[in-house]
Amino acid sequence: MNKYNHSVLLNLEKCKGCTNCLKRCPTEAIRVRDGHAQINSERCIDCGECIRVCPYKAKTAVFDKLDSVMNYKWKIALPAPSLYGQFDNLDDIDYVLQGLLDIGFDDVYEVARAAEIVSEYTRHYLKTPAIKRPVISSACPVVVRLISMRFPYLCNNIMPIMSPMEIAGIKAKERALLEHPDLKEEDICTVFISPCPAKISYIKNGFYSVKGCVDFVLSMNEIYFELLSVMKKQHIPKTSSKTGVIGISWASTGGEATSLFNDRYLAADGIENVIKVLDQLETGNFPDLEFVELNACTSGCVGGVLTVENPFIAKARLQNLRRYLPISCNRIENYHAKSDCFVPDEILVKEAVTYNPVSALSSDRTEAMRKLAEIEDIASRLPCLDCGSCGAPTCHTFAEDIVKGDAHEIECIIKMREKIKQLPESEGCF
Repeated sequence: MNKYNHSVLLNLEKCKGCTNCLKRCPTEAIRVRDGHAQINSERCIDCGECIRVCPYKAKTAVFDKLDSVMNYKWKIALPAPSLYGQFDNLDDIDYVLQGLLDIGFDDVYEVARAAEIVSEYTRHYLKTPAIKRPVISSACPVVVRLISMRFPYLCNNIMPIMSPMEIAGIKAKERALLEHPDLKEEDICTVFISPCPAKISYIKNGFYSVKGCVDFVLSMNEIYFELLSVMKKQHIPKTSSKTGVIGISWASTGGEATSLFNDRYLAADGIENVIKVLDQLETGNFPDLEFVELNACTSGCVGGVLTVENPFIAKARLQNLRRYLPISCNRIENYHAKSDCFVPDEILVKEAVTYNPVSALSSDRTEAMRKLAEIEDIASRLPCLDCGSCGAPTCHTFAEDIVKGDAHEIECIIKMREKIKQLPESEGCF
C-alpha cells in the first residue's frame, strides 16, 4: 500500500494537549498522548477541522510558496471559483485575473471554466444505463477518501470523471504549448490556488492514485493578501474571464448538482452532515436519487479552512457576481458523441476507488470478533461520559485503544478516582 502524503501537520511546540481537535475530528484520527495531540495518518482525511478549531494554531496546512514557482519560464495560475468570493465590492472577475498576472503569473486558466466542462460531461455520464446510482460527486477529496475508508458499498458510486482543477491543468498546458511553440513541457508549471488542505493532498497523491497535471498548490489565504496590494491599482483590466453562472456556482453547495438540470439530486455540506448522508445512502434510504453532491466544508468550497472570508458572506458575493454572467461559456470541444451518454476515455479515470479499512481489528475473522467482544466488555465498564480526559474522543474509542495496547483502563479519570477512593480503605489510612 502506497504511503499517503498528508497536507495537515501538527506543530508539537504549539500544542497544549487540549481536546478541541480531539472532539471535532470526524474520523477519530486524533489522540492526546504525553501532553500533546497525535494524528493517526491512516485515519486522517485532511478535512482541516483540527486546523479550524485549534486555539493555539498547532495544526497547519502544508502548501507551496509563491516564490517556489517563480523560477519557471511559464507560470499558469489556476484559481478556484471560491477565490472570487473573498473580495469585497468585486463586480468584475477580471480584476482578480489581472491581479494574478500582476503578482508574477504569465497566464491564468480559470478552474470555473473546467467546471462547466465537467458539468456537461456529467450530464452525459448520468444517461449511462449501467452505472450504479446514485452517482456521488468526486469533486471533494475529503468525501472520496472518507468513502474509501468507511463506506465499502459506495465506492462504485463515485463518479469516475476528472475533477475541474485536473482538467484545468491539462487545458492550461495545452494552450501554453499551442500559443508558445518555443516552450517545452518542463518550462511550464500549473499552480492551483486552493481553498482547503484536502485538495493539496489530492494533488500530492493523485486522484485514484493517478498523477495529475497540477504541479503546485498555493494557499488561498496567502494569495488573497498578495492580490489585495495589486488590485488597488486604479485601472480597468482587460476582459479575460471566460466563465459563466455554472462555473462560479461550483464554489458553493448545490452549484454542481443544479448544473445537471436534473431535480433528482441531493446536496449537503459540513462533515457531520456528509457522514449522516453517507450512512443513509449505504442503507438504501435514498432510492430515487440520481446524483449526490457532498462538501466537507460548510457552504462548500467557500467554507474551506484556507479561505479568508466568512463562507456565508462569500456565498452572497458570488450570487451578486453571477447576476451579470451568462449561464455557461464553455462547452465540450470537437465533441462527436457516439450516443448521448458517451464520455471519452481521456476524461474518465480508469482506476476505481477501493475500500481500504483503517479500523480493522485483525485480518483473522475469529480474532477480530474476539477483540470486538473485548472492546464491548471494556466499554460497558467505562462511564460513557466521552469527556476526552483519557486522550481518546469517546469511551468506546478508548476501549478500542486499550484492546490494541495503546492505552490502559486506569487512564480513565473516573476509574482512577474510584481506585484512589479504594486505597485508603484497603490500607486503613483513615
